[in-house]
Amino acid sequence: MTDTTLTHHHPTIAERMHVPRSRGALTGFLLVLLGIWGALVPFLGPVFGYAFTPDDAWHYTTGRLFLEILPGAATAFGGLVLLGTANRPTAHLGAWLATLAGLWFVVGQPLSALTNDGVPRAGHPAASSVTGVVAEQIGFFYGLGAVIILVAAYALGRMSVVGYRDVAVYDEVPRDENAAHRADRAD
Repeated sequence: MTDTTLTHHHPTIAERMHVPRSRGALTGFLLVLLGIWGALVPFLGPVFGYAFTPDDAWHYTTGRLFLEILPGAATAFGGLVLLGTANRPTAHLGAWLATLAGLWFVVGQPLSALTNDGVPRAGHPAASSVTGVVAEQIGFFYGLGAVIILVAAYALGRMSVVGYRDVAVYDEVPRDENAAHRADRAD
């Protein structure tokens, strides 16, 4: 006769705080790439005819700093945090940082006009066609911010769930030397 008793394992707080590093790997990598794009496109875009005014490559303005460089850096940093941590609250912090940076990409440009006499601080799209103007607005701000928010929200969702595999992986790691020693004696 076989014993089919089911045992329920309730994860400890430490088990709930642990998350496999692979959980945030793809989203972290994507956020790093999106952050780099957001921070560098105002400087490299003019080389390819893809720019906001002033459409000079490597031309620094405070508008570019506050509306593109800083949110791009925050997105990339949030992605690096997701890539490098095995701690659930730290991963949440990285994902929220990227989410807020993405939100700033979406709303920062229009809000900057409130403090600059109605003129957006990052300038205006430099394209001469309607399609070019739309592509620049999407690639520099609105679309970029929306994709960052989407990826970061996905990371937040994945980090919020404590799955069976998370606890199983944590159980395989000895918590201290005594636990490893007890496991060896039990065999």
